[in-house]
Amino acid sequence: MKSFLSLPAEIYQNRRMIYKLAKNDFKTKFAGSYLGIVWAFIQPVVTVMVYWFVFEVGFRAGNDSLPVPFVLYLVAGIVPWFFFQEALNGGTNALIEYNYLVKKVVFNISVLPVVKMISALFVHAVFVCFTVFLYGMYGHFPDLYYLQIFYYSGGLLLLTLGLCYATSAVVIFFRDLSQVINIALQVGVWLTPIMWIADDMLASHGWLLKILKLNPIYYIVTGYRDAFIYKNWFWERPMWTIYFWCFTIGAFLIGNWIFRRLRVHFADVL
Repeated sequence: MKSFLSLPAEIYQNRRMIYKLAKNDFKTKFAGSYLGIVWAFIQPVVTVMVYWFVFEVGFRAGNDSLPVPFVLYLVAGIVPWFFFQEALNGGTNALIEYNYLVKKVVFNISVLPVVKMISALFVHAVFVCFTVFLYGMYGHFPDLYYLQIFYYSGGLLLLTLGLCYATSAVVIFFRDLSQVINIALQVGVWLTPIMWIADDMLASHGWLLKILKLNPIYYIVTGYRDAFIYKNWFWERPMWTIYFWCFTIGAFLIGNWIFRRLRVHFADVL
């Protein structure tokens, strides 16, 4: 338990270095390109526009049952997914990307997955602001429910960090894990769900809906939509909230344990 508690302490002690590394990581991704960091936002925006065109203009899916236009429903769900996808991919490969730091005896390598989290958080913060602006354009202005975005973003950050401690350690020994994660993310975006309305489409299959809700990201996506659209507080779903935090804390503790057990071999393998 002492070793588990030491990780948050290490993160806090190295907070300034983590911030500097994260800022540098964010900038160097697009170094040499004419548009620079603008590319960090172009791809997600284009993705949202494609999904919006296909589902609202093409299939006209779910418009009658939603209290808001489909594009608002879509954006509220896909913004946390973009963060999860970027942070999980980046965090998984953090030790490989910064292998020159891993080989340094005096460097605290446990901060590297956190660096990727913060780097992805920069983009996430901009997209949350963009979502608030977009809702305002449709006449839905900020209220107290919007404060829950901090709660759900914090939960998503902790969950992703716990997963990344495990995956970043394992991927050094099993490089195929990166491809497995990419496939899982491609499937996960449809199972969460983000582009379709599970409560309506699975109304007659309650057992299947319960299985889908075992996915902790489903809780986060629903939370964002509760804040922006349905105006529900997180404590109004007590059992789901308890399940999410038990899963998240368990993932963080297990990820921390795997990372610490394998870290003595990182430098040799890399």
